[in-house]
Amino acid sequence: MKVGILGYGNLGRGVESAIRQNDDMELTCIITRRDPKSITPATEGVKVYSVDEIEDLKDQIDVLVLCGGSATDLPKQTPEYAKYFNVIDSFDTHARIPEHFAAVDKVAKENGHVALISCGWDPGMFSLMRLYGASVLPEGQDYTFWGKGVSQGHSDAIRRVAGVKNGKQYTIPVESALEAVRAGKNPELSTREKHTRECFVVPEEGADLAKIEEEIKTMPNYFADYDTTVHFITEEEFARDHAGIPHGGFVFRTGVTGLEKEHKHVIEYSLKLDSNPEFTSSVILAFARAIYRLSEEGGSGCKTVFDIAPAYLSPLSAEELRAHML
Repeated sequence: MKVGILGYGNLGRGVESAIRQNDDMELTCIITRRDPKSITPATEGVKVYSVDEIEDLKDQIDVLVLCGGSATDLPKQTPEYAKYFNVIDSFDTHARIPEHFAAVDKVAKENGHVALISCGWDPGMFSLMRLYGASVLPEGQDYTFWGKGVSQGHSDAIRRVAGVKNGKQYTIPVESALEAVRAGKNPELSTREKHTRECFVVPEEGADLAKIEEEIKTMPNYFADYDTTVHFITEEEFARDHAGIPHGGFVFRTGVTGLEKEHKHVIEYSLKLDSNPEFTSSVILAFARAIYRLSEEGGSGCKTVFDIAPAYLSPLSAEELRAHML
């Protein structure tokens, strides 16, 4: 399976690294909006192309992995490049997933390609856990907590604010809310009661700090519904204290069974990730394998993780899965 990468930031480099752990995949090219000569891939022999050349690469790519940000890149890139390739993205603006799906689905069907959007761990793996939990315990409640960790999408949104030179955002669960759910108390929690957001921003020289803080705190879909703290720091502090990209989180489903609803149950799924982009990349490649298989079967249109049979994610055959994993 020939994989192309569009965008060579944290996620793109994570995809490149993860391909080495998948023997049925090969990285054939990296595509960039930057000067291709400015990029040196970690994989020897891989060519780097300008995005202006992308239409000429159809024969080199079975699945194109789109590694841009959700704020402005993917809403344009995913439907655009679904014209030419099977594509997969990690679009994570939950409120806009339905409209993003519709835009991508139309183009993918018109051009006979398979696309998969919003792939990663949330949306992605956590989405599946929510679906499984609600299906198994129909009378119950869902809870999702993120962090403590760095959100790539929210950090990208910060960096696009005028006057911001660099920035990173940490999502932090409210511990009392987490423990109440784990204890089976079924609390009613508002968005603000579940998480706080902490931002570390390196401003450009002479920037209006009050304006930056206000724009971040009032940003819809990202920060407006949360208690958000903005710290302004130096480049040196940023490099020293915020170089890593850890993350993680929890999905719970609480529910009851029995004729008198006398038995309580708590399903808990958790992730503790040293590297958010590298784990996200690993999830993306498993689903890239699936959409390649669907394409080979003649499929088209946009998909989400809900539409993919688990067996399509694995390099193992159906016989091997039945023998060793069932």
